[in-house]
Amino acid sequence: MSIVKLQQRIAAIKQELAELGDLRPGSLSQQYNTCGNPACRCKNAEDPQRHGPYYQLTYTRKGRSHTEFVRRDDVDTLREQLATYARFRTLTDEWIECSIEIAALKRQAAKRRQTRRKPHAGNDD
Repeated sequence: MSIVKLQQRIAAIKQELAELGDLRPGSLSQQYNTCGNPACRCKNAEDPQRHGPYYQLTYTRKGRSHTEFVRRDDVDTLREQLATYARFRTLTDEWIECSIEIAALKRQAAKRRQTRRKPHAGNDD
């Protein structure tokens, strides 16, 4: 791809990043628990029915792990925020790849210019 096309893609990425909504890192899991009541349905030997689901968000930020319980009413919003964060990561990774490719193309162009300027061997000027 050409430098101009890569720069255009970076501009499009920046625009899309600017339009992203709320985001959260991490992963959402469901937990099912048993309680301490020996007569509860979750202790039924034939067909135990554990309590739940309970939702939990786990993420690492600044080198520290975090876990948060999530209310059932907030799960859909959180899923949207997790998807937005995944999109953010995809876009920033693509921006980095485009930038690396631009740098490589610029180095190649500089080498070609430098090669053209060198005098030919055997020239006694």
